[in-house]
Amino acid sequence: MSRGKLDLDPATVRRARALARKAGRPIVRMAEQHTTVAVERATLRLAGLQGADPDGTPWVNRLLDAVRADLHEDGGLAHGVALPVWDALRRGEADDLATLAEKASAGSVRFRLPEGKEAERAQRAARAQVQRGIRLIDRRRAERDRLIRRYGDAPRTPWIYLIVATGDIYEDIPQAQAAARAGADVIAVIRSTGQSLLDFVPEGATREGFAGTYATQENFRLMRAALDESSKELGRYVRLTNYASGLCMPEIAALAGMERLDMMLNDSMYGILFRDINPVRTFVDQRFSRQVHARAGIIINTGEDNYLTTADAIDAAHTVTTSQLLNEYFAKEAGLEDWQLGLGHAFEIDPDVPDSFRLELAHALLARELFPGAPLKWMPPTRHMTGDVFRGYLLDGFFNLVGALTGQGILLVGMMTEAVVTPWLSDRDLALQNVRYVLDAAGNLHEDFRPEPGGFIVQRAHQVLAESVELLERIVDTEQHSGGLLDAIADGTFGLMKRPADAGKGLDGVARKASTYYNPASEILEER
Repeated sequence: MSRGKLDLDPATVRRARALARKAGRPIVRMAEQHTTVAVERATLRLAGLQGADPDGTPWVNRLLDAVRADLHEDGGLAHGVALPVWDALRRGEADDLATLAEKASAGSVRFRLPEGKEAERAQRAARAQVQRGIRLIDRRRAERDRLIRRYGDAPRTPWIYLIVATGDIYEDIPQAQAAARAGADVIAVIRSTGQSLLDFVPEGATREGFAGTYATQENFRLMRAALDESSKELGRYVRLTNYASGLCMPEIAALAGMERLDMMLNDSMYGILFRDINPVRTFVDQRFSRQVHARAGIIINTGEDNYLTTADAIDAAHTVTTSQLLNEYFAKEAGLEDWQLGLGHAFEIDPDVPDSFRLELAHALLARELFPGAPLKWMPPTRHMTGDVFRGYLLDGFFNLVGALTGQGILLVGMMTEAVVTPWLSDRDLALQNVRYVLDAAGNLHEDFRPEPGGFIVQRAHQVLAESVELLERIVDTEQHSGGLLDAIADGTFGLMKRPADAGKGLDGVARKASTYYNPASEILEER
């Protein structure tokens, strides 16, 4: 068996994965034992409930809030939304979900928890209606496969991934199409600042957003249709990305599956660390959303690159590897396959550090060899961009070269004005020229690149892996005495952010499942 370019010890790699499984299992058990308002609202969306009231509050929020209020003394959310809602429909309270939501919002419906035969009938009715939403996701996945066969796929890897987000979806569309013509393989519509902290999904096409465009079902539909036009024009399928993170992670995942998005940023650690969302809430939401992504054939992108924007990229390199190993376990437990694991990492070492380029190579190659079947998402420099556009352009070129040398799967286009100002369209064109030059000139250089056996790059990779194993051992040891991974997150192990499990935004939207809990979406997704 080949040990790869880094001569990694197979026993050490196996131990790292075994420790990640051991550290992750208690989190999975916790997720299985709890539900959240976002999981229940996602179930209603899969059943076909859309729209919002005149104030813009989605009907899924209105309906769930009414159920929780009526069942408050019986545990409310702990039973799930399905049984009381479909029991009400069966009792003739309304002809459909939309009407029921309107009547519930007006206070003209009372919900109860059915028992016995009535509960069984409500279960069957709920499952039948949610099953239609799951079948729609299945059709969208098959549709993607057909379009890739018809138009062709990206001509090479890494795929060129470009962010387009003006705040106005109708401005995003022509910019995204222009970016595709200029060589982008994946268009990412970054979300408006702060949307991750909204406990509802906005409705309709939006024309106002700050540093991004709101993630809504209609915005998804519009951009997907536009990129389908570009795919036909260019003779290659252009992929669409958005963000399934924050307080509405499960709902956005469901909408993405129904509107045929291709990639979604999906990592609970980002919301926990950088948005102070309650850890229990996010781990529960993450598991459900990843089950949806697995069913939809969506590639997830994880957020390890963010750690290096707050922690030192050399000292904290092992936390990136540790998180990648944990994310791999959580993703596969939820049903995702290797080709769907866009594990994140970044080119964020201070360029003034001696041998910084060699260190970047070591870290990128370690990720590549630890996860050979995963389309790793390689992120450009941001932290050490200074406003010197010439230096920034050179750094991006070095970043692109590392991506080529180490065979990354998804390469996010770096801008010379990254993290300094909002890039001009001309900056994007120059950045795409940079990527195209490097990939045209050195795209296959990974076939020739071999680090010196026992040399600087190999030794650094081995050091980072060993430190990752040590960290996982500490997490597992802590789990035997107290909270394991939750304690590590609370102690500031990742990204230097301390986030305790009993605090953070969205905690009031979490409930431990009662013995009567039923969720048809979870039931169907678990049947894989």
